[in-house]
Amino acid sequence: MPAPLQNDCFLRACLRQPTPHTPVWLMRQAGRYLPEYNATRARAGSFMGLATNADFATEVTLQPLERYPLDAAILFSDILTVPDAMGLGLSFAQGEGPRFARPLRDEAAIRALQVPDLERLRYVFDAVASIRRALAGRVPLIGFSGSPWTLACYMVEGSGSDDYRQIKSLMYSRPDLMHHLLAINADAVAAYLNAQIDAGAQAVMVFDSWGGVLADGDFQAFSLAYTARVLGQLKREHEGQRIPAIVFTKGGGPWLEEIAGIGADVVGLDWTVNLGRARRRVGDRVALQGNLDPMVLFAPPEVVATQARRVLDSFGPPQRDESLGGGWDGHIFNLGHGINQHTPPDHVAALVEAVHSHSRVLRKRSHTPKSF
Repeated sequence: MPAPLQNDCFLRACLRQPTPHTPVWLMRQAGRYLPEYNATRARAGSFMGLATNADFATEVTLQPLERYPLDAAILFSDILTVPDAMGLGLSFAQGEGPRFARPLRDEAAIRALQVPDLERLRYVFDAVASIRRALAGRVPLIGFSGSPWTLACYMVEGSGSDDYRQIKSLMYSRPDLMHHLLAINADAVAAYLNAQIDAGAQAVMVFDSWGGVLADGDFQAFSLAYTARVLGQLKREHEGQRIPAIVFTKGGGPWLEEIAGIGADVVGLDWTVNLGRARRRVGDRVALQGNLDPMVLFAPPEVVATQARRVLDSFGPPQRDESLGGGWDGHIFNLGHGINQHTPPDHVAALVEAVHSHSRVLRKRSHTPKSF
């Protein structure tokens, strides 16, 4: 039996239940800004050497938790493992982003695409199980995948892109092929996340990193609809425990209400969105995650703390709801995107401390009776 959770604050916030403080974790929290990560990566020999070895993946997943009192761990992996398992040949050159050896550039390649044999991703599920054991109930473990649209962008472009010319050309000229590709991706992502849940992930997140590059109308048709298809197939309970689902669309602020309506428990926000207004826009439909600008972490620690308090103040204090046994918060503090590799580690410590301490102050204020 898995060890009981010592800190379930993150899971409770995902479900808008009362929490003693606002939980905080960071996208890309196990990464190159930590010297211990770089030392482990050097031993592994490459990024994929880390990601495909359960012992290394466990080691780097736990490294930020040894430094900071974070409220969740996130699986160390990459959003592009699914298309790699489809045979596209993923690689990472030192100092560069991901690249596929065999991008999808013709109809035959797209028509031949299939949901991969999940045994080709066994290393991910082994890592999830290993990390869960190593956590020993300290905090919950988040599993994740790229969204169908974001995966398609990399699969067609072959790497990151400045203009998305290849994928948008396909989308506009052959929408039938685009929909075929996205349907395969959605079913693959759902199966992949469900296998992570079976292996021990206690929440799952869909990263729609490139949804914001689409025009209005296209976002709904080619990104949102297929993220909804993933959510519709997800296991929402495992071993008697609710499994929250998080969706993060970078640049998704204009479509917040629509994203909140597709079945996720939590919607992640980038730093361009006002958190207080976002809370009013979605009401009690979903919890919200975010949304500090990652570049704030390059400011002095006292400024980092001030900016963290500003985000918390923008979201506001917990609401009273006696049916939930007190106040509900529904906010998970995070960055508006992944942490930058050059971030000073001490500044992250200042951030986590400020989030925990100030959110406790806000709760005390909200529970103090007003005198008239």
